[in-house]
Amino acid sequence: MRRTVQFQAPPERGPGAGRSEPLRTEFTFELPRGYVDESGTVHRSGVMRLATARDELVPLRDDRVRENSAYLSVVLISRVVIRIGTVEDIHPGVIEDLFASDLAFLQDFYRRINAEGHTRAAVTCPSCDEEFAVDLAGGRLGES
Repeated sequence: MRRTVQFQAPPERGPGAGRSEPLRTEFTFELPRGYVDESGTVHRSGVMRLATARDELVPLRDDRVRENSAYLSVVLISRVVIRIGTVEDIHPGVIEDLFASDLAFLQDFYRRINAEGHTRAAVTCPSCDEEFAVDLAGGRLGES
């Protein structure tokens, strides 16, 4: 049984103080290619939660990680992804079956929400060189 908890962020000081927003612990995403399950169904949308210290420590005791340090990201991502499409039993085998581009996306997404606290990325238009931010969480075109 999964339980979602909303945390209140500590009160801010300075300009804008008093406008406290709940701490986000879950972030939606849209995989670039998608997870293909055993029946051939493609699942693209999903949810990742913030990592805990335990999420980062437990994989270090995993024999697969001890044998191959590159496997650390597979185990870690499988611990924090709650759902991909209708698949809710996320385990290392599911993450292993992702396309490489989707795994790279989830690794970057993990780093953004856990280290930077947001899902936005600064990008530059290749045609006009204009810089702007995009939300990697994967909203549909035209949505705000």
